[in-house]
Amino acid sequence: MKKSGCLLIIIIPVLFNSCSFKYQRYKKKFAFKSNDGAPDYSDLNYWAAHPWKHDPSDSIPFPLRNDTRDSVADVFFLHPTTYTKKNKLKKTNAGIDQVFLNFKTDYTSILYQASAFNQQSRVFAPRYRQAFIKMFFTKNKAKADTAFTVAYYDLKNAFEYYLEHWNKGRPIIIASHSQGSKLAEQLLKEYFENKPLNDQLVVAYIAGWPIPKDYFSSLKICVDSMQTGCICSWRTLRNDYVPYYLKNEKGNSFVTNPLTWSTTEEYASRKMNKGSVLFKFNKIYSHTTDAKISNGLLYVNKPRFPWSFLYFTRNYHVGDINLFYMNIRENLGQRINKFLKK
Repeated sequence: MKKSGCLLIIIIPVLFNSCSFKYQRYKKKFAFKSNDGAPDYSDLNYWAAHPWKHDPSDSIPFPLRNDTRDSVADVFFLHPTTYTKKNKLKKTNAGIDQVFLNFKTDYTSILYQASAFNQQSRVFAPRYRQAFIKMFFTKNKAKADTAFTVAYYDLKNAFEYYLEHWNKGRPIIIASHSQGSKLAEQLLKEYFENKPLNDQLVVAYIAGWPIPKDYFSSLKICVDSMQTGCICSWRTLRNDYVPYYLKNEKGNSFVTNPLTWSTTEEYASRKMNKGSVLFKFNKIYSHTTDAKISNGLLYVNKPRFPWSFLYFTRNYHVGDINLFYMNIRENLGQRINKFLKK
């Protein structure tokens, strides 16, 4: 199903003025209320993406409209932080029934990120009481830990509900970004590492969050484009830039190059970038950026797209998936096919 996007995920992460009519329709349709403040995963309203309903994860960029579709595997997608606007109540976790926040999640992350995985898979993306963005930077560690525990508790419940009611032994892909990736690491450790469920794991794409090299004991980083039962992870920055909060990492994180799917420091040119989906969902920009691994991070030259000369940021965190949209889409198909031939 094709839907057009109206949010800029790269240049302007949130642009709702042009989407006011869409939001008003959304508000009427999705004004639901939890009895106890927690998500009820038997109710499809508490899934931002689900194969039993039409949602933005079903969207396909217009140039791909004739591509063959299938649903031989399941993607469990953990969306990033969209709870970024401070509220008067100063809540550390988002309310599960915040209509505007759910709208923001659906038409940014679910449309522009989760859709990258829909060619051969059913996409499941639970809503959850995500931690407020400042929880990543607060000095109050106990407060932050509590906030992320609430978020993980929801995702854990969602995953268990999914396993019990819908998986039925199907191949599983874990995909995530940012806060979703922080929580996905816990999910992989609790449910997959040294567990029978690992036999169903095709691959995990853990973007926008570090995976310390000593975090997993048996789960491995993928070393090529065809390996299965492994993890891919990267964080994207402009060449030579290191944010202040990453300066003490000293390269102690696994990193994958999403243009080569290797972990080496081999340079991959722009020609290997098969397409990015940026501020126009129905437009695919080819050869947007190159990529090279260095010191536990993924570095690129300034991306090339219309009006990119006005784009001055050096941290491309928001585009970790979008910049490599077509490479991810192709690679997932390759790994699923390899997994099914085992």
